[in-house]
Amino acid sequence: DDGASSVSISNFAFEPGTVTVPAGTKVTWTNDDPTPHTVTSEDGSFDSGILDAGRSFTTTLSEPGTFAYRCQIHPEMQGTVEVTG
Repeated sequence: DDGASSVSISNFAFEPGTVTVPAGTKVTWTNDDPTPHTVTSEDGSFDSGILDAGRSFTTTLSEPGTFAYRCQIHPEMQGTVEVTG
């Protein structure tokens, strides 16, 4: 079991704003807002596309590092995934 980590998108924010996971862990974002959002990394390593209300996006980050991301529709919404080796 690789484990998993979950991030809620609610009230125009990513909760928690920073998640720390071991390399190879699945991270799932769920849009709990009535408004569409995206989960788009700054470095292009992942992009959910448009997530309508209630939809989820999962990615597995295999490389250690710090991955900043934001909602392309609401760029003030920002978060970070820290991947440990």
